Amino acid sequence: MTAGQPGPPPPLDPRGLPTGYPFKPEWEITPRDARSDLADPAAAPILLDCRKPEEWQVARIAGAVLIPMGEIEKRADELETDEGTRDRPIIVHCHHGVRSMRVTAALRAMGFSDVRSMAGGIDLWSIDVDPGVPRY
Repeated sequence: MTAGQPGPPPPLDPRGLPTGYPFKPEWEITPRDARSDLADPAAAPILLDCRKPEEWQVARIAGAVLIPMGEIEKRADELETDEGTRDRPIIVHCHHGVRSMRVTAALRAMGFSDVRSMAGGIDLWSIDVDPGVPRY
C-alpha cells in the first residue's frame, strides 16, 4: 500500500470533529482527548491500532500497538494488565473509525471494561493532532 491522495480536510467543530459527525461519547474518544490521555504516562491507555500491517507501514502513531482486526480474538490476552485483568484503558484506532468501532465492541464483549474507539481514526489524528503522520 502506498500513500494515495486523500481528500481535503473537512471543517472541524470545537471538539476537533468533522462538522456534523455523529459522535457517540459512550463508545468514542476524540483525537484531541486521546492525545491528552496518552500524555499522562502514569495513566496512559494502550493505543491499539487495528489496521493491516501494510497500512501501519504507511502511517502510524508513535507508541501504538498493532493488532490487526482479524487477530483480535486470538491476541486479546496481550492487552491484559500484568495481573491478568482486562481493566486497563484502551483506545482503538483504524483509518477512519469503522473497524475500530467493531474492535471496541468485540473487546468489550470479551470483558475489557474501558475501551473506546478514536473518532475519525488516524486520518482525523493526522488532520487535527499531528500533521506529521501521513494521510492516505
